[in-house]
Amino acid sequence: MIAVVDYGVGNLFSILSSLKYIGADAEVVSDPALLREADKLILPGVGAFRDAAEKLRSTGMWDAVKAEAAVGKPLLGICLGMQLLFEKSFEFGEYEGLSLLKGSVRPLSDIVPKGFKIPQMGWNSLHFTVEKNRLFKYIDEGDFVYFVHSYYAADCEDSVIAVTDYGAKVTASAAKDNVFGCQFHPEKSGEVGLRILKAFCEEGSL
Repeated sequence: MIAVVDYGVGNLFSILSSLKYIGADAEVVSDPALLREADKLILPGVGAFRDAAEKLRSTGMWDAVKAEAAVGKPLLGICLGMQLLFEKSFEFGEYEGLSLLKGSVRPLSDIVPKGFKIPQMGWNSLHFTVEKNRLFKYIDEGDFVYFVHSYYAADCEDSVIAVTDYGAKVTASAAKDNVFGCQFHPEKSGEVGLRILKAFCEEGSL
């Protein structure tokens, strides 16, 4: 079973609908104890980093997600969910992340040229930075996915597996061992996004 982590911030309906469409056995899970029964976890998220981190802690999901990742359970963070995987965020202050990936989350305006709209919103192509990660085994270099974000993952060179060009190279996806992140929204990225979710959900594929 794929557990979509429900901690009060996330586009759960779209993610669950996409997972059901590809035939995945998926459920929205709000009880930390039930994460132990899942085969894989998806951590969604929209909104502000601080609020999401506080809700993860208050629901008990913070420690539960870290514990399951620590024993090797595949975990996919999406959008804000990916940003939470890093060590800290500088979104309206400085806040601790889950520290499952090395790096920090910083304003996109720090690196994109003037004239580029913030948030980055729309379709942009993916460019693999290393040999194609298994998360992308069903898609191709240059495929387009859908982004909506004002902050990006920085200082994470050892885990970046794809970037997108938005006037600068922006981290689009990161991975290390059993932990994966997509800054873009697979559930809003049409057939390409469905193929990425398929690769993540396949038994034994990760």
